[in-house]
Amino acid sequence: MAEHRAFFFVDPATDPREGGPTLRDEKGTLQEYLRAHRLTLELKCAGLDAEQLARRSVPPSTMSLLGLVRHLAHVERVWFRIRCAQQDVPLLYQTPEDPDGDFNGAVADPAVVEEAWARWREEVAFAEQYVAGCEDLSTTYTHTRTGELFSMRELLVHMIEEYARHNGHADFLRECVDGRVGM
Repeated sequence: MAEHRAFFFVDPATDPREGGPTLRDEKGTLQEYLRAHRLTLELKCAGLDAEQLARRSVPPSTMSLLGLVRHLAHVERVWFRIRCAQQDVPLLYQTPEDPDGDFNGAVADPAVVEEAWARWREEVAFAEQYVAGCEDLSTTYTHTRTGELFSMRELLVHMIEEYARHNGHADFLRECVDGRVGM
């Protein structure tokens, strides 16, 4: 068992996801869980080159670590910029002709990798600033596609779920690349 643990991403004693704020209020708790999941995505992708990040899982799936970065940048943009802040900005990576462009366009090109990380970081920074300015988690927004109302509380829980699910995918993708597992 000890040999297997040597392949973990980080030493549990120095994990940047641990030791965050504790005994927080509801908003702080949700923000901290989302922060930890965003860091997990970065850890799963750390140290890989463009080819490794773009490596597909199992045919016919187009899923890759790079595709996940692009997909989550898109998700951050749609929920926080478009649905909450009501900004008139284009979608990232997806078009009517290629609704899976976030994954389909995740090719082994260093420029594509650099752009994906830049977009993801930009969208995360916007989301963090937007949430910080939201005083009441019961604040509601109208879903631009369905017309249904959702609250900031529901959105934060949804984003935690979105990252948790995709970080599970990232676990397996990373293990296939170089054998590193877990956490």
